[in-house]
Amino acid sequence: MKQIIENDWLKVEIDSNGAEIQTVEHKKNKINYMWTGDSAYWGRVSPVLFPIVGRLKEDQYQLEGKTYEMSQHGFLRDIDFELSTHSGENASFEMASNGRFKDIYPYEFKAVITYTLNQNSLSVDWKIENQNSGEMYFSIGAHPAFRIPLIENEGLEDYHLKFTPAPNKEVMEYELENALIQEKGVRTNLSDTRVQPELFAKDAMIYSHIDRIELVSAKSNHGIEVGFTDFPFVGIWSKYNKEKNSIAPFLCIEPWYGVADTHDTTGDLKEKFGINQLEAGGVFQKAYTMIFK
Repeated sequence: MKQIIENDWLKVEIDSNGAEIQTVEHKKNKINYMWTGDSAYWGRVSPVLFPIVGRLKEDQYQLEGKTYEMSQHGFLRDIDFELSTHSGENASFEMASNGRFKDIYPYEFKAVITYTLNQNSLSVDWKIENQNSGEMYFSIGAHPAFRIPLIENEGLEDYHLKFTPAPNKEVMEYELENALIQEKGVRTNLSDTRVQPELFAKDAMIYSHIDRIELVSAKSNHGIEVGFTDFPFVGIWSKYNKEKNSIAPFLCIEPWYGVADTHDTTGDLKEKFGINQLEAGGVFQKAYTMIFK
C-alpha cells in the first residue's frame, strides 16, 4: 500500500512493502527526483538494506557454529511493514520479525522506519530494537536512486559530485572485486568529481568517513544533497554498461552502517568487517537527510 506525506515544498510517496520511497516530487520546481524503478535497468527505487549491506562471501555466514545463507543486501527490502503513525509531514512504518526469519537470520528484532519532511528536506530515521536475551549483530544501509539528468536539455556531463569528509578522520577509498570489498587507499583530497560512466566500471565507489555528498547540475544548479554525519561508509553507484560505456539514468548515494565482506573474511558474522553489535534489549537509532534543490 502506498502512503503520501507532503508539505508546501515536497510530496513523497512511500510503499509499505519495504517501507520504500517511491517518488519525491518538488512542488515548486515540478521535478520528480527519484528513479522510476524501471526493471530494464534496476527494479528498485530506495530499498532499506538489512541485516547485511552488500554481498557475503559465497552468500553465507556462520554464527554459533551454524551456517546461514543470505543473498545480497538481506531481506528487509522485500517485507511488508505496517503503518504505525501518519500525519501530513510524517509517516512511520514498523515490522517485527516474530520468528519468521530463523532459517536465515536467528535474531528477533523490531524495525521502525520514519520519514519526516521539513521544507525541501526529507529525513529518514532507522530504529532497530534487539528483542533477544543476548547481543545481536547486523548491518543496515540506504540505497536511494536519483534520476540523472533531472531535467530536459541536460546530460550526464552537466553533473558533478561534491564531497564533505568527516573532520579529523582519515577517508579510505574501497573497491569491489567480485562483489567483495578491499582497500584501495587513503584519500587525502576529495575534489569535486564530474559524473562519468567510467567511475562505475568496477561497480560502486565506496568511502569511509564522509559526512555529506551533493549531486549537482552545473547547468541548472538543481540537485540532491545527502547528509549522513558519523555514518562509517557510503556507496555511490549506477549500473554500468560495458559495451556502450554508459550508465543507467540514475545515480545512488547510499549511506551505510555496514559493508560487503572482505576477501579474507572468516565468515563469522561477529567478526565481519563493519558489523554492528547491539546489546540485549538495546536500540540502534540513526538518521540521514536528503535535501532536494
